[in-house]
Amino acid sequence: MKIHTRIIYTPLGNMIATANESAITSLDFTDEAIRVENDGTPLLIQLEKELKNYFEGKLHTFTLPLAPQGTPFQEAVWKTLCSISYGETISYAREAALFGNPKAIRAVASANGRNPIAILIPCHRVIASDGTLGGYSGGLDKKEFLLRLEGKYFL
Repeated sequence: MKIHTRIIYTPLGNMIATANESAITSLDFTDEAIRVENDGTPLLIQLEKELKNYFEGKLHTFTLPLAPQGTPFQEAVWKTLCSISYGETISYAREAALFGNPKAIRAVASANGRNPIAILIPCHRVIASDGTLGGYSGGLDKKEFLLRLEGKYFL
C-alpha cells in the first residue's frame, strides 16, 4: 500500500503527515528541515485545510478517517482519547477509568505517549490529576498552546 507524505506548516512549526489511500496514518511535529515531495493526495490536502481551520478556531471536530498503527492495547487507548471533546480536559486516571481499567494509569499514559496522530487523536487534552499539564511527546509548550487554543488556561 502506498504511503503519501506531506509537510504541513502550523503555528507550532512544521508537522509531517502520512496517509494511505483511505486514512491518515500519522501526524507529528518535526523540528528538522525535512525535505519531502509534498504529496497532493486529497486526504492530506483535506488534513492541511482542517488543521488550518482548527488553528484559526473555526474547527472543533476533525472529519478525516484515521488509521493509527499500534498494539491492540494502544489502539484501544487512542480510541478512548478520541472521545474527549474539544475544550475538555481529563486526568490520566479518568482516562484509564473511561478505558475500562482504572488501575492502568501508567500503561494508558504510556500509550498516549506513543500516539502517532498528534492533535487529531487528542492526547494533549489529558492532564495530571493535580491539574498540571503532565507530559506531551511534542513538548509541554505545544500542549499548553493547544489547550489555550481550545479555551483552557494554565499558569
